[in-house]
This record gives sequence, C-alpha cells and structure tokens, in this order.
Amino acid sequence: MKRLLYFFMASCIALSLNACSTDSGDSADDTPVDDNGTSGNTGEENTDTLASEKTLIVYYSFTNNVHTIATDLQTQLEDADLLRVEPAEEGIDYAANNYAIGSALISTIRNNTDDASSYPAIKTSIDSLETYSRIIVATPLWWSSMAAPMQSFLFTYGSQMEGKSIGLIVSSASSGISGVESDVYRLIPDGNFLSPSLWIRSSQTSNCHSLISDWLKEIS
Repeated sequence: MKRLLYFFMASCIALSLNACSTDSGDSADDTPVDDNGTSGNTGEENTDTLASEKTLIVYYSFTNNVHTIATDLQTQLEDADLLRVEPAEEGIDYAANNYAIGSALISTIRNNTDDASSYPAIKTSIDSLETYSRIIVATPLWWSSMAAPMQSFLFTYGSQMEGKSIGLIVSSASSGISGVESDVYRLIPDGNFLSPSLWIRSSQTSNCHSLISDWLKEIS
C-alpha cells in the first residue's frame, strides 16, 4: 500500500514540474499584447496619445492685455505651447491718430477677405500644426473685428487647422465679440469650434485667472 502511495506522489510531482517548464517557455516573449491578441508597442501608443492631446495657444497682443491672458491660460493647461504673433514691421503705433493705422488695416481686409495682399505682413511662422489637437486663439477686438495681425496668421494657417478643436478668447473694452467669432469661422472654415467663446473685458484682465478656469471647465 505504501509503495502505491509513493508511486502516486512521484507521478504528481513529475506532472507539476512538467507544467512549470511549459509556462516558462511561453513567457519568453514579453511583447505587450492587445485585447485582440495582436502584439502592440505601448511606448508608441503613449507617444501618440500625448501628441494628440497637445494644445497650441496662438495670440496677438498690442497693449499686453492678451499677453497676460494667454500666459495665464498656459499655466492652467497640462501640455500647451505659446506662440505670439508679431507684425513684420516693428514699432508700429496702432494707437496713433485715434488708431488710424489699425482702422485702415481692418478696412482693407473687409474690402477683399480672399486676397492675401489685404492682410498685413507678419514675421511669425510655425513649421507644423500636426502635433496639436487643440488650438486656442486669443486676440483683441479691433472695430468689431479680429485684430489684423491675428487675421494674417489665420489666413495663412487656418486651412491646416481642419478637424482640430478651436477655442476663442477675445479681449475688448466693451464691444461684443460676435464680429470676431465671424472672422475666426471664416479663417478656419473646417475647425471644430468649442463653445462658448471667452470674452474678457479689459477691466477684467488682472482677474482673468478665475474666468479662464471657469471657461475651461465649461468647454470640457
């Protein structure tokens, strides 16, 4: 009886050792496997995910109100780049003679919105917008329109923003922003616009942090 018991125990041990040996061989390839059973590369997937979540904040600022807003916005986003639009000609005083230069630039654009020569030259450029899934445009209001230098940037790059999430922040003294919204829809015809736009009055600039925070929550 004891001999049969020893034989039974020995057989169980042998079967157990054989099973362990088989598991070790199967685990030699540690390539990640997707739910569908195909091998995947988690490093590449993470990189793609991070790239798809990146935000570009592009802004123009003459009095630096929008600069204050844009830099505060960047601190509230996890992965955002900041790009300031600059006129090609330095030192232009748009406020001279009751903003005569700025008014003339807006009139020129309105007279022929499809002509590249209607838009003032800027020195700001960007190599690619492919890495950004969201673009937030921050601009002052000029005569119920988007500031001319920002219009120049969007006239050049708006077609590359197709399918991207587009947010709009407008700074003005008191005028409503519907004209600026019309401009951004025209200049980025195939954007996915986040609603609502954020209107920050000049008098609210120093307290813009909470306004921006509430807006980010609203547009998710």
